[in-house]
Amino acid sequence: MQTQSLKHDLAQEARRLGFVACGVTAGTEDPSRAARLEQWLGEGMHGAMEWMETRAHHRRSPEGLWPKARSVIALGMSYAPAHDPLALEAEPSRARISVYAQGRDYHDTVKKALKALARWLVDEAKARGLGTVGVKVFVDTAPVMEKPLGQAAGLGWQGKHSNLVSRQHGSWLFLGAIYTTLELSPDGAEDDRCGSCTACQAACPTDAFPRPYVVDARRCISYLTIELKEAVPVEFRKALGNRIYGCDDCLAVCPWNKFADTAHRMQAFLPRAELVAPRLADLLALDDAGFRALFSGSPIKRIGRARFVRNCLYAAGNSGDAALRAPVAALTADPDPVVADAARWALAELSV
Repeated sequence: MQTQSLKHDLAQEARRLGFVACGVTAGTEDPSRAARLEQWLGEGMHGAMEWMETRAHHRRSPEGLWPKARSVIALGMSYAPAHDPLALEAEPSRARISVYAQGRDYHDTVKKALKALARWLVDEAKARGLGTVGVKVFVDTAPVMEKPLGQAAGLGWQGKHSNLVSRQHGSWLFLGAIYTTLELSPDGAEDDRCGSCTACQAACPTDAFPRPYVVDARRCISYLTIELKEAVPVEFRKALGNRIYGCDDCLAVCPWNKFADTAHRMQAFLPRAELVAPRLADLLALDDAGFRALFSGSPIKRIGRARFVRNCLYAAGNSGDAALRAPVAALTADPDPVVADAARWALAELSV
């Protein structure tokens, strides 16, 4: 009874801290979840993300990462956009930045709230005579399978695009988790409600879904523009269009997004005006100092100027905008070989 009351109050405190979704699942291993991870890795779909494989034993289960974990508190914050993420497709001289990266770095915002909630849990458990409780908080950067854990905790289900889908918040949730030594009663897993819909599969510009519910990162634009350090394979460059950081297409077309309400979005996730529809010409002119200044406090900063400008050059090559030839030509002499290669490709495309 004590833990049930605590769990109820925990959900209320989570809402006060800005989380729109909160659920609990067990810290034990789910064999089917672990098997899916092993199959995905075995097929090489993680591409150059070696850390996915080297720490697979930690991803298998919460207990695999922290043997003392008994429960997982799965949490979600909404970043539902007020504008159509696909609108800029018709403006090729403007750059498309994924919705989640247009505001402040979500890692900082979500982790701060997770830590506050974890401190609350420790203090409340002690005050209610439940003893000393251990906690660990995670958001995106640790070997934690947030999406399947979120589904197991009832936050939503993993859609055919492999991301979590919520009946209340659509595809627009930042996920975090608190592992705890406290045994809390688990919530029921959310049922898959994708039905016969294949909108996300059809929307993918690079055919990154070999089958429903599975994404091949090696073909995914988010991977190609963010994780891949080398030159993007030529076969995908045209498909990038004007996407320079991430891709929202499979998320944006999900019919469940009609229930997402921007009123629940955290203030920190409001888009910065200069990142909603930036001009490619301005972005191509960025040197390292300018890049760091523009993206201070943004998740984009972590990929560095070279990778970012590489992406902008592919977008420039796809733009058909002759006015971009001069800034593109200037970058053919860039000291970074990947940037110079992208500039040569873009210049050739603009010269057709």
